[in-house]
Amino acid sequence: MTAAATEFHARLEPYRGEVVAYCYRMLGSVHDAEDLVQDTYLRAWRARDQYDEERASMRTWLYRIATNVCLTALTDRGRRPLPSGLVAPREALAPFTVDAEIDWLQPLPDALVATANPEATAVDRSSLRLAFVAAMQRLSPRQRGALLLREVLSFSAAESAEILGISIAAVNSSLQRARARMKETNLQSQLIDEPPAAEQRAWVERYMAAFERADVEALKRLITQDVVMEMPPLLNWFAGADNYGLFMEWVFEANGTDWRLVAVAANGQPAFAAYNRVGTKYHLHTLQVLTVTAGGISHNTVFQDDAIFASFGLSRSLTTAAPSAR
Repeated sequence: MTAAATEFHARLEPYRGEVVAYCYRMLGSVHDAEDLVQDTYLRAWRARDQYDEERASMRTWLYRIATNVCLTALTDRGRRPLPSGLVAPREALAPFTVDAEIDWLQPLPDALVATANPEATAVDRSSLRLAFVAAMQRLSPRQRGALLLREVLSFSAAESAEILGISIAAVNSSLQRARARMKETNLQSQLIDEPPAAEQRAWVERYMAAFERADVEALKRLITQDVVMEMPPLLNWFAGADNYGLFMEWVFEANGTDWRLVAVAANGQPAFAAYNRVGTKYHLHTLQVLTVTAGGISHNTVFQDDAIFASFGLSRSLTTAAPSAR
């Protein structure tokens, strides 16, 4: 690799985390996002001799490539929903209905967008929330791009038009439509009243401790009255503290009361992997992503998917001697 090529590569790398986040928000899939970022960087490398810094910044140029890659990918992909965006709520103990044909929204490991590079742009964590990304899935591909570029990434209307390859008027029209659709999802009510990080950790640590004790009453004291739980690929989802309590009673009856939990971070939210004891080991059961408000835990999105477990680098089992990791 020549010195010029090495220098070009070094200039691209600080943007990798934010481009991963961008592709994830556009597609709703961590696996698609990783593939598309690889494609973006490969195309950028091949086109490096065509880059003209007098016409656009490196960041703008890279986002144009990433946007083209994402829009092309979205031509043959449907939206990735959560169950609450598809069907009405059910009773907590209703028979399970699995829909494995749907491409469900996936959680994003925080580690994929974290960076120690001082030149890297910090990723807006609020725009990685599962509620935000689920709402984004209701938009057309161009509307997703316009909303992210203008309101999340703070590109100007002219820069966004350059990136999307459309007129400024078309960018403004797409943005207006995107805002209206996001407002219809009542997204704001899901994002307000978020406490400071230390307070969130305290809520989650108490919840994890209660979960390990299989203490349903303690869990109910840590959730809001209108709490929601959903579990893709199950279509079943429900709302309300009483339903939550009934379901957790069933969970502990069906899977035992001996658990180990490992704290992780997903979508800028607190999360944990739950392992239940089977024989002499604790086996990976679920990944649970929590939304925490000042009044308690208001949403729990539960995933049980081997590909998702792998993206978080989760061990398939723990020994009985292994302590929980908080």
